[in-house]
Amino acid sequence: MCGICGYISKTEYDGALLKEMNETMIHRGPNDGGEYHTSFRDGTIVGMAQRRLSILDLSAAGHQPMISEDGHTIIVYNGEVYNFIELKKELEIKGYSFKSNCDTEVILYLYLEHGKEFLKLLNGMFAIAIVDTLKQELILARDRIGKKPLYYYVGSDEIVFASELKPIMKYPTFRKDIRTELISSYLVHKSIASPDTIFKNTYKVEPGQIITWKSGTIIKEMYWNLLEVFNSNRAKIITDYTEAKLGLEKLLYDSIEKRLIADVPIGTFLSGGIDSTIVSAIAKNIVKGPLKTFTIGFTSKEENEAQYAKEISKYLGTDHTEIYVTENELFEQVRDLVKYYDEPFSDSSQIPTMLVSKLAKEDVSVVLSGDGGDELFCGYEDYDWILWTQRLDGIGELGYKFINLPGIRKINVIDWMPERAGAFLNNRDTNRKIQLFDDIREVYTKKMVKGESVSSKYAYETEIHKLSCIEKEWQTQRMLLDMRYYLADEVLVKTDRASMKYSLEVRCPIIDYRIIEYSFMIPHKYKYCKGNKKYILKDIAYAHVPRELLDRPKKGFGVPLTRWLRHDLHDELIRYADFDILERQGIFEGNMIHEFIKKLSLSDSWIYSSVLWGFFVFQMWYQEWIEDLW
Repeated sequence: MCGICGYISKTEYDGALLKEMNETMIHRGPNDGGEYHTSFRDGTIVGMAQRRLSILDLSAAGHQPMISEDGHTIIVYNGEVYNFIELKKELEIKGYSFKSNCDTEVILYLYLEHGKEFLKLLNGMFAIAIVDTLKQELILARDRIGKKPLYYYVGSDEIVFASELKPIMKYPTFRKDIRTELISSYLVHKSIASPDTIFKNTYKVEPGQIITWKSGTIIKEMYWNLLEVFNSNRAKIITDYTEAKLGLEKLLYDSIEKRLIADVPIGTFLSGGIDSTIVSAIAKNIVKGPLKTFTIGFTSKEENEAQYAKEISKYLGTDHTEIYVTENELFEQVRDLVKYYDEPFSDSSQIPTMLVSKLAKEDVSVVLSGDGGDELFCGYEDYDWILWTQRLDGIGELGYKFINLPGIRKINVIDWMPERAGAFLNNRDTNRKIQLFDDIREVYTKKMVKGESVSSKYAYETEIHKLSCIEKEWQTQRMLLDMRYYLADEVLVKTDRASMKYSLEVRCPIIDYRIIEYSFMIPHKYKYCKGNKKYILKDIAYAHVPRELLDRPKKGFGVPLTRWLRHDLHDELIRYADFDILERQGIFEGNMIHEFIKKLSLSDSWIYSSVLWGFFVFQMWYQEWIEDLW
């Protein structure tokens, strides 16, 4: 696990620049660092750098940037390729010899052997940058589901790339011009969806994408397309439940086994839920000796699952470590958020994720997590709402027509309704059916931001609707949307930055691309069965852990945002909302912000704490990275 950065430019900079860019990511790679400069035939300057967290081949042979023997190809790479041993053997048969036992060298030779097609051979999480001096081009690529981050900035005759925005912000010609039209959407989703970033001319490489830069021209290609793969595999549907279950369990075993390969201590996050339990149970069956598992608990009983994780660890026989954190310990993490999330990001579960990462890092350098189970196997509560919305859509159509009758419309009936009811009645856009509840936040967030705002609803849904095979499956449509955006741009971003703060590598076996593709072959009725979410995953889990240890309502990492914003953070919230400063900043509508702050003190509605927390985090970010107006 590492951090990478680099640039290609007509301008020659002092060598200290690349080192300074690289050092901003020392938390991603504390064990080693390297920089390398070269040039193209036309004199264009190339700089490549990497910070290394040593996981495989801890020797100097794994040092990056790594250069081919002829000196024409340079690679920097962040991630792990789990099938590199098999790929290495195939390359050795073709005559390649290796100096290291790390996957970086395998990727380098795969590129030399197969060109860009090499990406289709990789099973892993990765962000890769390769410079080919013979072709005078740069290749940037990201893994299929977006586990590892990769940003790039495009200037008039230059390109800069990095694992985070920090190195790019150090680049001399980079301008911190904010895309204010995205802020309302950020406040809705708590993150900024790829390919966009908060800055102009700066982008994220999308999941499954390869970008080629040559002489100032960019070509974007998808080597793995989520919807194309879904459509293809849907035609191979597995109708026998036993076959589907055995096939999935076999893939889970293989995926977990591959992710247990490391030259450093390894463990698992164990929350007590279905996904982390399956991962921990299977890992325990594979490893020699006790498996280390980690859980944090909360003093609040409403949010606490630690006691369930402890019971499961006792049943499995793992070497379990748990720590109960107080609200003050959660609160202490707030100041660090914008240092490690260098783009506005306000999913508050990032805070306990940091704490459990800190706990695990005391004993191991790698952990396995259960991320992805909800998106692949229909695990979220929202999927229940989507089903009921679909079933009652006809009634919603009639209700919408009624409230828009001339006499009814005059008395604004919809303003008196519960927010979800209003969103349901207004959900009439056939191209945005599965995103109805985004309206609830967006009604507020567009009022908070000055100027025009882009819609918070993803145009990707239109592409999903083209898949006629799931026209009547709104839940499946929403799962695909969540895989593309919620998983890639929120869940995985949260985990990456929180764990990298403590130089901890997190591997996610459930989002092995083979499992993703296999899940598309499993009928939806095996995922959501008579209201029972993640049915097939639960069935697998029950073979490892007694049902009574798992059957309970789903809980998340809870943070008391309303209480914080009313009390502990109230004075700071008011300071960030100062009318004169907001006017100078030119982004937010001061009157609306203060109206929401007032409503927060009078109402327990989640909407006010949600959007104001997003505002608060944005202002912290602005103060840290743009300008200290306070």
